[in-house]
Amino acid sequence: MKRVQQGFTLIELMIVVAIIGILAAVAIPQYQNYVIKSRIANVMSSVDSLKTAVAVCIQENGGIATNCTTGGANVEIPAFTPTAEVTTATVTAGVITATLRDAVGAGTGAQIVFTPAPNPAGTAVTWATAGVSVTNAAVTTLLAKNNVPTAAAPGPAPAPAPATPPAAP
Repeated sequence: MKRVQQGFTLIELMIVVAIIGILAAVAIPQYQNYVIKSRIANVMSSVDSLKTAVAVCIQENGGIATNCTTGGANVEIPAFTPTAEVTTATVTAGVITATLRDAVGAGTGAQIVFTPAPNPAGTAVTWATAGVSVTNAAVTTLLAKNNVPTAAAPGPAPAPAPATPPAAP
């Protein structure tokens, strides 16, 4: 009697290994981008207390940010406590500069600069990112989605064009 072998053939095993390799080649970079994006989200939320303090300072100073500096006279901007993602964050004339740790994955010595853009009445502040020295494209995409580009920061609205009366027939 002939005995039938049970199990997988070599070609079947090679096909499975190839499929797993292709999936891993796609999944690992996506997962790394996800991890970096989550760390940058933590960076952005860790400077929220400074953003709030600067916004209050700007509103109390009539829309002017020049007095809003950490340790400035009569200004309530707290000192920054380092986090797992940010080594230091300083406030100078309302501009917040956050220096990232190397473990974030954004590049060695990367910084994110948050610049306030108060509206003309000084009642609201929009934040723009400028001077971002980040080497990862996923990080710059995330920052662009969550912050107004510096060139597009709101400012005074342009004056409407004067209406011209229709010409008489």
